[in-house]
Amino acid sequence: MRHLTTIAVVGATGTAGSRVVARLKARDVAVVEVSREHGIDLLSGEGLYRAFKGVDVAIDVSNPVPDDGRTTVTQAFTTASRNLMGVCAAREVQRLVVSTIAGIDDPAFDGLPFFEAKRAAKEILLDGPVPTTVVKSTPWYESATGPAGPVHCDGDEVIVEDWLIQPIAADTVADVLVETALGQTHSPRTITGPDAIRLPELTSKVLARQGDFRPVRTVQPAVTGLAAGALLAPERAVIVGPDVETWLRSLPPAATDGHGNNGSDGVDASVHRPDFSQI
Repeated sequence: MRHLTTIAVVGATGTAGSRVVARLKARDVAVVEVSREHGIDLLSGEGLYRAFKGVDVAIDVSNPVPDDGRTTVTQAFTTASRNLMGVCAAREVQRLVVSTIAGIDDPAFDGLPFFEAKRAAKEILLDGPVPTTVVKSTPWYESATGPAGPVHCDGDEVIVEDWLIQPIAADTVADVLVETALGQTHSPRTITGPDAIRLPELTSKVLARQGDFRPVRTVQPAVTGLAAGALLAPERAVIVGPDVETWLRSLPPAATDGHGNNGSDGVDASVHRPDFSQI
């Protein structure tokens, strides 16, 4: 017998996507995992129409950064968004839930390809024929030791750009996306964590928790607005825990053999699911 709801998760193997998939499966929701690892390419469209057969709702947590050396980031994001909206319309998907970054419309990011690409992608999806709900979130705790972006490893030190952020847990973002997709909330919203913190400090705390005592060197960001808090939560954002210290305690501790753990942030589908119906 067919499930009442089949949800496609676009970007199913990423930091947020894997968490969304785990939570949906824990609720016995039928899930279609959309990613290159599953033979589905959002940029070329390969396998996309076939994958969306019977899909009722889609959750987009993709980050289609080009890797061919020719396609610009804006071309990649806009192409992916058009392909996604096209297949949702063709397959009569009832609703699309989109994860994006809070604050990307700040003028501080004008002229910056990544942020302008995210803006363009969001507008394409909002202008499409399928009802779309946007969930904006501030940077995730997990970005503190991410392999790209403002954090770089250089031998025996970790170099971190001096961003002022108000981070949120990827687990919390996944919770909100799932609740939205399952119909408990419909209006767009912006979510954030409770604490403002400078990124180098957060990175140092995460490394220490993992038993990694490499020094953290702070460098100025290319965009001065990032140091001033351009990615802090806007005034009307909904604050959702955990706070920094609670999140840190949820991480696996350092290995007892004296070596840091592998840095995995894990995916736990059994975490407590708060009620987001009132936010």
